[in-house]
Amino acid sequence: MDFLASIGDPRLLLLTEEVIKRARNKPRSVELIKQSTSLQLPIWGNEIRCLPNEILRSALFNAKNRNQPRRYLKNESIAIIDRSAGIKYTGEELRQNDQSVWLQMIHLAKGLPVGAPIEFTAYSMIKALRLTTSKPSQGHVDRLRESLTRMQATALSVHSKRLRHGISLSMIPKFEWRDEATGIGLPKWRVSIAPELVDLYGVNYFTHLQLAQRLDLPSGLATWMHGYLASHKKPFPISLQTLRDGCGCTTVNSSKFKQMVGTALTELVRVDFLKTAWIKSGMVHTERL
Repeated sequence: MDFLASIGDPRLLLLTEEVIKRARNKPRSVELIKQSTSLQLPIWGNEIRCLPNEILRSALFNAKNRNQPRRYLKNESIAIIDRSAGIKYTGEELRQNDQSVWLQMIHLAKGLPVGAPIEFTAYSMIKALRLTTSKPSQGHVDRLRESLTRMQATALSVHSKRLRHGISLSMIPKFEWRDEATGIGLPKWRVSIAPELVDLYGVNYFTHLQLAQRLDLPSGLATWMHGYLASHKKPFPISLQTLRDGCGCTTVNSSKFKQMVGTALTELVRVDFLKTAWIKSGMVHTERL
């Protein structure tokens, strides 16, 4: 059996008794098993969402106000607070609300063979992301579809010392929400996640985010800082300037940005992510719970 015959074939992750029996005596079979089981995202609990550290420490999903006009970037370097890594991106600018959608897509994909399509209703996704406390409107559905479409038309390249080679991928290689022949909407939308994400996550180069905390935070600087600080076991002091560059914020008034950071820190303490936080001499200090 050729386990690498098709990325989208569910048989990739099915290890038959015959293969396992051969593996006891044949090293090559052992290697095939290792390869097949590696073609799957890591598994985490339903209360957790995960992203690679390089993404959380960058301005790929920036903290700008969602109402600001979005730029179109062409193979542009993205700010990242990590000297050992680099990111280049082509596509429409992404914000923190897009990151919430991508987090949920990856969460749904984690238990499936890599590249297998994910199916869901627009309403179930809106409910999972808590985009509204009432019945979802057509506006909610349209914004969700726009976010998925935005991430489909992208090219992302990540380089890091811990990677054996750079990784390039489309954030959402495939997104189907209607029948192209008839134009009629599908009862369930279908999304595929790039197989290359498996390498980007690696064994332990990703961060666990507490979903309840993130959903309870205002989308923007607070959610960006939640991800950035979570990517460090013990966050170190960081300058306001580095933070502003890293989150992609375009606020030029230093006093205004300091106030925004102070408000975000208050929110992070409120949701029990931080024990305490303060700003002194242009440096942001935090202590995790």
